[in-house]
This record gives sequence, C-alpha cells and structure tokens, in this order.
Amino acid sequence: MYNGTGLQTPRGSGTTGHVQSNRFSVRPPANNSGADPSKGFVTAGKPNKEILEHDRKRQIQLKLLVLEEKLIDQGYSDAEIAAKLDEAKENGDSANNAVLISGKYSDHQKAASKERQMEKLKSALGID
Repeated sequence: MYNGTGLQTPRGSGTTGHVQSNRFSVRPPANNSGADPSKGFVTAGKPNKEILEHDRKRQIQLKLLVLEEKLIDQGYSDAEIAAKLDEAKENGDSANNAVLISGKYSDHQKAASKERQMEKLKSALGID
C-alpha cells in the first residue's frame, strides 16, 4: 500500500499489488489568487492609473503621427502640417477618441474595464 492507495497485501488477489497512477485524471487548478472570496467580488487586481494615462497619451501621439504622415503624403508644407497638428491637439478629438488601434487591451485596461463593470453591477443590485 502506498499513500493509502492499493491493496493492504497482494496476497490472494491474483495481482502483484503494483499501483499505477492515472495520468488522464484532470484535477481542478488550485486557487492561489490570494483573494478572499468571502469579501464579495473577486477581481484580478487594481488598474494602475499612471500606466493607463501613459497608454492614452501614447495613443494620442500615435494618431497625431499618422495624421502627420498622411498630410506629408498629401503634399502639405511644413508650416501647414504644423498648424494642422496644433489644431488637432487643441481640438481634442484625438484625446476623446483614444481607442487602441490594434484592438488589443493591456491587463490594466482590462482591470479598469472590469472595475467599471463591477461598479455598475453593484449599483444595479443595490450592494454598497
């Protein structure tokens, strides 16, 4: 017998008593997230505001760079390009529409989205 598994003694059983492990048995993963489920909603982690702000600024700069390249291809002069870029910065359209161009979200963006979703759910259910 090994770890309480198998026969007490192989005598009279017609086997050698050798115990094989079941390699196809799937065990549920251990919950090592460190979160206490008794506290209510479990989240992956808090989003870092500095990283989110940095990503937003990066997206704005990327849109301005794309606009600049498009204006260069259209044949605008350097002064006209600088004026249009300043206008775009002042207008703020790129700041309000700073969506990820690639369509991929970082972990901090996912956490911020999940945090907003949980707040909506808490207010809908009346949980404080």
